[in-house]
Amino acid sequence: MKKINIQYYKYKTTTYILGSYNNKLCLLDSRPKEKRERLDKRIQNGLDAKYIEQNDEILKKTALQLDEYFSSKRDSFDIPLLLVGTPFQKQIWNALLEIPYGATSTYLKLAKKIGNEKAVRAVANANGANAIGIIIPCHRIIGTNGTLTGYAGGLNLKKQLLDLEHKTD
Repeated sequence: MKKINIQYYKYKTTTYILGSYNNKLCLLDSRPKEKRERLDKRIQNGLDAKYIEQNDEILKKTALQLDEYFSSKRDSFDIPLLLVGTPFQKQIWNALLEIPYGATSTYLKLAKKIGNEKAVRAVANANGANAIGIIIPCHRIIGTNGTLTGYAGGLNLKKQLLDLEHKTD
């Protein structure tokens, strides 16, 4: 049986699940288990593998880089990623990777970036399906009017992440 190594990472009141497959990170999610069913099914079916709670070098490196990120000592990650989704979702997730630390964007800007201004709703759905939060920074998407919009980990967590990235020394 093929396996996806998983570990849990806790920061303040949030517990993240980290997953790796073939030396690449495929999962970094903050949703509680009961809200993660669809995501877990997509990852496991897409890789034809099952979760096994076991640490490995990628998960250790991810935890270390998250420690640095949360202590404002890291503004980018160098973890190899494995994106599990449709070609359209992968296109959106790659576009999210281009949003710099401390910056924000909107669904409309992402839709324009991929050359399909009318795909705003599809872009929002792909953003919501992101399985590698923080590193693929879906939290950096805000409403066109500047308000916080939906976030799988909840708006409080989204605000915490944006505040962390907007700290000035």
